[in-house]
Amino acid sequence: MDFLELASKRYSCRKYSDKEVEEEKLNKILEAARIAPTTCNYQPQKLLVVREKENLKKIKFCTPCGWKAPVQILIFFDKNESAKRRDDNLELGYMDTSIATTQMMLEAADLGLASTWVEMIKPDKVRKHFNVPENYEVFGLLVLGYPAEDSEPSPLHYDKKDMNKMTFYENF
Repeated sequence: MDFLELASKRYSCRKYSDKEVEEEKLNKILEAARIAPTTCNYQPQKLLVVREKENLKKIKFCTPCGWKAPVQILIFFDKNESAKRRDDNLELGYMDTSIATTQMMLEAADLGLASTWVEMIKPDKVRKHFNVPENYEVFGLLVLGYPAEDSEPSPLHYDKKDMNKMTFYENF
């Protein structure tokens, strides 16, 4: 499958099977985050892989959006390691972590797994239940697993703007 086909087929899955994610596949997904490009190659992204039932229960206190996926990755960036834009001190850890998360989702799709990037998460609850260091910014959650047999994309998945509504050449 070529890249555009993979990117088009990948969707936010909200229904997962019980099948466990193989260690080899999980490691490839984590590697996709590790090799992601980051500003000045600072690599501020931090990943907390959650698979144990007790810890998966803790995630339920942080978000309603786990959908019983067998692997859930809490995503952070270290504010002490992230770059800041020179002109206005904009925090670039969000951008770097977005790239890493996107690469994990695409690697998961390439391996036949489903994923959903969850931003609807309560950072204070994550900090409390997972003892997060103060310098780590809570970014989000990536839920991973095999899609349930009846899982399908949201109808909005296919609603894409025309290219000419988002692309401009030379002037707006």
